[in-house]
Amino acid sequence: MYTTYNTNVVMSEAMECLRKNIGIIKTEIFISNLLREPFDYTEWRRDKFNDMSLEELNKAAAEYSAKLHSEDNVQ
Repeated sequence: MYTTYNTNVVMSEAMECLRKNIGIIKTEIFISNLLREPFDYTEWRRDKFNDMSLEELNKAAAEYSAKLHSEDNVQ
């Protein structure tokens, strides 16, 4: 089953995520760079993780997930 997403909701959630995680200034820099330079997220993601083994990727994902959950419990 496919879920449809409202673009405004997705944009608002993404902005809030960026603001909370990297701050408003870095969020503005990030958005400015996206608008200024052509950017292919799929290609970037593929290149970023291409050299990682499945085990390395799994470990990194588990560590990231644990960090997120520990930060949620702190607040």
